[in-house]
Amino acid sequence: MRSLWTSTTGMSAQNLNMDVIANNLANVSTSGFKRSRADFQDLLYQIMKVPGSPTSDDTRSPTGIQVGLGVKTAAVSKIFTEGDIIQTENELDVAIEGSGFFQVSLPDGNTAYTRAGTFKLDGDGRITTSDGYPLQPEIVIPEDAVLVTISETGVVSATLGDDTESTEIGNIDLAIFVNEAGLLAIGRNMFRETDSSGAAAIGVPGNDGYGTLLQGYIENSNVNMVEEMAHMITTQRAFEINSNVVSTSDEMMQTVVNLA
Repeated sequence: MRSLWTSTTGMSAQNLNMDVIANNLANVSTSGFKRSRADFQDLLYQIMKVPGSPTSDDTRSPTGIQVGLGVKTAAVSKIFTEGDIIQTENELDVAIEGSGFFQVSLPDGNTAYTRAGTFKLDGDGRITTSDGYPLQPEIVIPEDAVLVTISETGVVSATLGDDTESTEIGNIDLAIFVNEAGLLAIGRNMFRETDSSGAAAIGVPGNDGYGTLLQGYIENSNVNMVEEMAHMITTQRAFEINSNVVSTSDEMMQTVVNLA
């Protein structure tokens, strides 16, 4: 029975949809996290009568007979809307207001990109992520730095020792992409560029197309809990309906067997 297999694809699709929703809710408090959305497509159709086929010498079928065979997952897309900006007053917390990603150097020498600006200092004074991956371009805070300031345009300055004026010690650049949804999520709040995302375009914060930086703030997850809960209820009901179709198809087959 076609309905048995069609409803099975529906249950599988809703199960994956629930996986996506669960991951969104699990990361509701993850800095810089971007929620995902599952997109679906209908499968091929069994054509029993082609639309427009002749029904007589003078008439044609206006619709034909096309029976659908279920659903499949087309994509799971990242939604890069900006999350809420939360004040922390930590001088190494930096939020991006607008478009752009921080650049991070991975242990294998490649570059990753992140929106999570919860930076720390390592033993060498370098600004790093929570996993110790250094920010690019590398910025080292001197040991005698008393106060570190980061401007909206990414200029990092520090007041050294007994100096009364700050000294510029580096600049934070941002990367933007033609297609952010094409980035490869690799965990730890980081992404890698792909052929679909296009190459990173590096620029100065505040320039055309690039966001500005806010020191002492972090960008929260863009997950809306109420919206995700509504999606979860809808997904649960869709799964139940498809499971009911499986049960009904089974009962119909049982009826046919009993007639034999």
